[in-house]
Amino acid sequence: MMEPLISLNIRGHRRDFEPGDVLAAEYQVDAIGDDQIQAIESSVLWYTEGKGDEDMAIHHFERRLPSDTEDGDMRVLHRFETTLPNTPLSYSGVIVKICWCIRVRVFFKGGQDIFFDQYFQLGSVASGRVYAS
Repeated sequence: MMEPLISLNIRGHRRDFEPGDVLAAEYQVDAIGDDQIQAIESSVLWYTEGKGDEDMAIHHFERRLPSDTEDGDMRVLHRFETTLPNTPLSYSGVIVKICWCIRVRVFFKGGQDIFFDQYFQLGSVASGRVYAS
């Protein structure tokens, strides 16, 4: 099976958001037969990277099945939106980073899946810096 293409766009082509802003996105799946898709999940989530335990939380989640569409074709353009929360804000520190992204995950009949992440910035917190004395 050829790997399908996932197109994901943030409407307005923005990458920087403030708490309370509406994030609107759309995605489409191509290069695959409509009968091969079992489900598509879209989510807006944040996760941490760095030293110590890594955390992850989902802010917005949507799972679509072929039965949710008029003709069962999951490849068509789909739009969603969510109001972004007050916290946690994106942060790129020396020890930890907080990253926000939109994730679209396609599940195929037969058990395989693929996903695509589109990163964005929530808020404006100064990066952590190490100062030499």
